[in-house]
Amino acid sequence: MRIRRIRRVRALTDYKKRVALLKGRLPRVVVRKSNRSVTAQLVVYEPDGDKVVASANSRELRQLGWLPRSNVPTAYLTGMLLATKPKAKGVGKVVLDTGISKPVKSNVLFAAAKGCADGGMELINSIEFDPGRLAGKHISAYAASAAGNGKMFSDYKDAGIDPAKIDVLFEDIKKKISGK
Repeated sequence: MRIRRIRRVRALTDYKKRVALLKGRLPRVVVRKSNRSVTAQLVVYEPDGDKVVASANSRELRQLGWLPRSNVPTAYLTGMLLATKPKAKGVGKVVLDTGISKPVKSNVLFAAAKGCADGGMELINSIEFDPGRLAGKHISAYAASAAGNGKMFSDYKDAGIDPAKIDVLFEDIKKKISGK
C-alpha cells in the first residue's frame, strides 16, 4: 500500500512540478485564479517555508477605476501591477508557477505572466498572446452583440462602465499602472 501525501490527495500541490521549480533556485511568480479575483505573488523559497516578497490582487485595480473580475484583461493588469511594486523590482530572473492548473494557451495564468513581463520582470518562460484578447476586445465585441440583454454585464453597467468600450478603459488603466 502506498501512502499519498495529504496535499496531493486534496489536489493542492503537484509535488513533481514543485520540486522541479525549486531545483532551479529562482524566485517564482505564483498566479492563482478564483471565481472573483486573480492573485499574483512573487515567492522565494526558504527552508522553513516559502516567503512572499510582493503580492498583487485584482481588487487593488478598483482604486484605478477598473472593475475587477476573473478574466484575461484583469489578470494582465494584475500581473503588471505586481511588476511595478517596489519589492518586485530588481529581482532578476523569475519563473512562472502555475500550481496544479493545467497550462492552456491564452488563459488567465498566462495573461498575468504576460503582464509581469510587460511590466518589467524578467520572466524565463516565453509567452505569446493575442494583444486584442489581452485588451478585452473579445469582451467588447460580445457586449456589443448582446446589447439588448438587460442582465448581461449588469455589474459593469451598475459601476458606470460601458462593457462595449472595455478595451478603451483597459488602455487607460494600463497607462496609469505603467506611469506613462
